[in-house]
Order: sequence, then C-alpha cells, then structure tokens
Amino acid sequence: MPRRVLVVDDEAPIREMLAFALSQADFEVSEAGTVAETVSSLQDKLPDLILLDWMLPDGSGVRLAQKLKADEQYREVPIIMVTARGEEEDKIKGLEVGADDYVTKPFSPRELLARINAVMRRASPLNGEDAIEVEGLKLDPIAHRVTSVNEPLDMGPTEFRLLHFFMTHPERVYSRSQLLDYVWGTNVFVEERTVDVHIRRLRKAITGHGHERLIQTVRGAGYRFSAKVN
Repeated sequence: MPRRVLVVDDEAPIREMLAFALSQADFEVSEAGTVAETVSSLQDKLPDLILLDWMLPDGSGVRLAQKLKADEQYREVPIIMVTARGEEEDKIKGLEVGADDYVTKPFSPRELLARINAVMRRASPLNGEDAIEVEGLKLDPIAHRVTSVNEPLDMGPTEFRLLHFFMTHPERVYSRSQLLDYVWGTNVFVEERTVDVHIRRLRKAITGHGHERLIQTVRGAGYRFSAKVN
C-alpha cells in the first residue's frame, strides 16, 4: 500500500511540484491550501505524513501543527514544516510546537524526499524488543507506550525513539552528532540544535516522579541517561 502524504501550501504551483515529485517516488498525495481544507482532509483520511507551510490564508501552519500534536487522533502523524522562513528562531519555534523536521524554501526535491523517508522511519514502531524499566519509568517498544509509575505519558515519535536509545544505552555520554546518527540516521539533514529541542521536549514529557533527572547534560560533551546522581 503506498504511503500517503498531505501537502499543505497556499501556492498551487508548489503543491503541484511536490505532488509530482512525491508521486514519482510512489507516494499517494492529497493537497490542501488552507487550514480549513487541511482539517477536512484529515477527517476524511489520515495521512502517513504532513508537509505543512507556515503561512496559510486562514491561519498559521505553526499553530495548526501545535493543535494537531495536542490532539490524540493526530499526534502520531509526522509533520515536516516546509516554509520560506529560514531564521534560526523560526526553525526552533517550528520544532518546539511539535514539527518533526523543518525544510526551508527553496529546497531540492531529492533532499525533501530523503527527509520524508527519514521521518517516516523514525515514526515507525520498534518491534521485537522487551520492555525496559528504570526507577518506575517503563518503555514498551512493542506497544509503543511509556509509563511513569504505571501512569501513561504522552510523547512524540522522535522523543520515543530518543528515550528508547537512552534507556538501552545508559551511563554513556553521547554528543549531539552521535545522537543524530543513532536516533535520526546518518542520511538525515538535521542540525545539531535539533537535538536540544527534542531533549527539552523529552524531559518535559517524563517530568514527574523525578524522571527528568535521568537525562543528564554533560557540559561540553553531550547527554547521558543515568540513574546515578550527576
């Protein structure tokens, strides 16, 4: 079954270009030019990924991404922001509201396809592995569930994969570039600053019962998962 991508952009030529490139790569494509059309399309059929512009005629793509990530029905759908806003603060804002990646216009269709494939790989559930538990924080890869002292926690697919990597590789310091290689993949075009954004989101997701302290910042080196006091 072909993977389905929803392209959200108010410029028809850009939608047509993306639809052509994606269809050539065997994706099924649907299009939307406004927030209202996007919501209608999502209610009709859930896509495997959303390409979302920042500026739309009837609202903000960033605000829409934030709402989708807060909605249980849509939060697991990966979102890639595709926008002309290329300032660092814009990228950070897009990632902080829940976007899984951020692509600045103009872009290469080949690079965008590589990013789409990478995000979809990261969003895929991990199979065939035992549940892991550290001090009441439990991650079940098969059920794709994280609990804190038996209370369910909400987190995005990237945070889930990051936590899974940390919990299976404790007591060792990993630099940002190493985390990008291990969690995001070596063929992904992601800035190292992205790691900091997802670390903050992960810590926020596991806050409670003191679990946020398990993810430790090692100044000048990177991050470490450890139950020992820093």
